[in-house]
Amino acid sequence: MKTLVIIPSRLSAERLPGKPLMKIKGLSIISHVFKKAEEANIGEVIVAAGDQEIVDDVKQNGGQAILTKNEHKTGTDRIYEVFQKINSTDIDLIMNLQGDEPLMNIDDIRNLNKKMIESSSNLGTLASKIQDKALLENPNVVKVLTKENLNQTNFPEALNFKRNITEEKGNIYHHLGIYSYDKDTLKKFVSLKQSTSEIKNKLEQLRAIDNNIKINVAFAKFAPIGVDTIEDLKAVKKIMENKS
Repeated sequence: MKTLVIIPSRLSAERLPGKPLMKIKGLSIISHVFKKAEEANIGEVIVAAGDQEIVDDVKQNGGQAILTKNEHKTGTDRIYEVFQKINSTDIDLIMNLQGDEPLMNIDDIRNLNKKMIESSSNLGTLASKIQDKALLENPNVVKVLTKENLNQTNFPEALNFKRNITEEKGNIYHHLGIYSYDKDTLKKFVSLKQSTSEIKNKLEQLRAIDNNIKINVAFAKFAPIGVDTIEDLKAVKKIMENKS
């Protein structure tokens, strides 16, 4: 099976405008993510860019990027436009890797791809253990509730996704911003209207749940910090600068 990795990216993020081009160790966040996806070596990598500046930056750093329409409602709509534009008939799986997670673990990316191929799942994502109870009430950390206890070997179904959880009941994990679709499911997903709970919670994966599209969850060893705020940027910078 052949996988294509598409990274949606735009400059007009609500909480941290211009973040894809903010630099860590002399390289933009979006180019760090691109290089991480290439290192995973599961397939071709393309950035689906909402702005020409992102295209220019990615290309200057040796990556591939395609300019999309600016007015997409979600990152999934953006990646689907690129998938249509390249018009490749031999792609089986499309991985949507978030452009603001330069700390995403390569082995976790590979594990999701492997699980998708082995299980013939329509849609898959990643989640990790919640190490700190305070994260349960943090609305910036999305939680996923799974049918069964999540471990390194299984690929259970997601029951729901939430931002706030008041009591610890069931199998609750830290959801990571990465998805893998088979091409028919991606096409179906973007043809569906945004659901009420999706809009209310600002979680597009709820559109799948609300339309009976099953999402399977693979275990991630690491929960990277996504860059949503200036504090996140400082924390990610510190980690990445200490690594070298």
